[in-house]
Amino acid sequence: MKNRSIDLFDTTLRDGTQGEGISFSSEDKLRIARRLDQMNIDYIEGGWPGSNPKDLDFFNMARQHSFNHARLVAFGSTMRHGNTPETDENIQALVEAGTSAVCIFGKTWLFHIKQALGITEHDNLDLIRQSIAYMTARDKEVIYDAEHFFDGFKDNPDYALETLENAAQAGSSALVLCDTNGGSLPHEVAEIVRTVVARFPDMVIGIHAHNDGELAVANTLVAVENGCRHVQGTINGYGERCGNVNLCSVIPNLQLKMNYDCISNEKMEKLTSLSHYVSEVANVAPMDHQPFTGKSAFAHKGGIHVSAVMKDPSTYEHLVPEQIGNTRRVLVSDLSGKSNIYFKSDELGIDLQSYGDKVPEIVQTLKRLENEGYQFEAAEGSLDLLIRKITGEWQDLFELKGFRVIIEKNDRAEIRSEATIRLLVNGEEEHTAASGNGPVHALDSALRKALCKFYPEVNQMQLSDYKVRVLNEKDGTKAKVRVLIDSHNNGASWGTVGVSENIIEASWQALMESMAYYLQQQKITTENHSQS
Repeated sequence: MKNRSIDLFDTTLRDGTQGEGISFSSEDKLRIARRLDQMNIDYIEGGWPGSNPKDLDFFNMARQHSFNHARLVAFGSTMRHGNTPETDENIQALVEAGTSAVCIFGKTWLFHIKQALGITEHDNLDLIRQSIAYMTARDKEVIYDAEHFFDGFKDNPDYALETLENAAQAGSSALVLCDTNGGSLPHEVAEIVRTVVARFPDMVIGIHAHNDGELAVANTLVAVENGCRHVQGTINGYGERCGNVNLCSVIPNLQLKMNYDCISNEKMEKLTSLSHYVSEVANVAPMDHQPFTGKSAFAHKGGIHVSAVMKDPSTYEHLVPEQIGNTRRVLVSDLSGKSNIYFKSDELGIDLQSYGDKVPEIVQTLKRLENEGYQFEAAEGSLDLLIRKITGEWQDLFELKGFRVIIEKNDRAEIRSEATIRLLVNGEEEHTAASGNGPVHALDSALRKALCKFYPEVNQMQLSDYKVRVLNEKDGTKAKVRVLIDSHNNGASWGTVGVSENIIEASWQALMESMAYYLQQQKITTENHSQS
């Protein structure tokens, strides 16, 4: 029986940082490396110590930390022509990194050897052999990355295989075939991998795919299917140009669909969390539409889809989202049907079974509001209030009697924003004023000031995000806008929405509903506690 175990090699901290907009400090790298180790990734490539001081600093820091599962790997090239391993700065930097494993890349493609290096074919083989032999003589595990292997093989298969032969004879533990340009097709990868595996039956063969042709995952899967047992990639597919193969897609495909052993099921359930964690450390917004781990990966919007998913999720889901730590989401929009409303109501803790006659009204109201520019997919707080209002479960805890916002700029370029507000709360009118950094901040402060006398808990919630979207750009500054506000408290978060041609009015709608939703939830929690 063939070996079904896969060696996972993560290069987020090296190849991933070559992606546009991706940068990690040494501390960031250590944090991610620890998380990868917790996921039982086999190899973590920490960087290229011969290329920059930051990577060398990371390896110095990493020596103070013990990894429970992963082997830390330093990356570098074969030595320069004309040097010896003892005099080559890159090779010596690999030694100084102090890792038990190193990844060395060398040239495979004659075009690169002649054009980029300007050396002979024989010289290139010497560089590969001597560099690897020097490291293995120092008890380093050497993983050899054959750069541009597929292009090199298509150009001259005999020479491409000869480079691998020299790497294997010098003591490399794995021969990794790199689709460096990312342009190979799956049928090409399959055929070439079969040839290499047949030539080196006792060697671990690996795959390193780039995504320039949108085929990195497909190429990696077909490479494994044809004999590769070592897979290199990055979390979220970060990497140069169009990125590297995304391990967050490769791992579940290999394990859950192709029956290979990558990580435990317990670790698999943390895959989405890992994806989002790396995004946060990179200060890059998570990709909602990313397969498997994206927020939208198991989101359902069409009414027919939702109706089927409620009966059996496998009708529109290729696997159980909880297997990889994700969750099913049902969206409400102008495409919604009754099934969406029932599903979302259950999710929000609203029992609609007693209000079956109200569901058509809820559906029609949603469709009308979406046509006016409202969007409830990211505003579940507003959706909750809308449903409760139509069913009669929402009791207004305060009523606006009026507000005024003033913005003043003087001759010293100083800007002052002030808001006054009149509310009716519990039959009592409250009139307050507050200043702020801007009109929305002033309005927020005035509203809190008016409410805290009656509901002091409003000061415990905080606004976490504020977005404005112009809905009809052709109308210029008089265009209708949509304001989305995200708020949070004690780990809970919710979104609310407002729409108007007046940005202050749209902001007020979202702001008012944010606080109304929070107070409503507090009231429900209090009532539940008293009943129990």
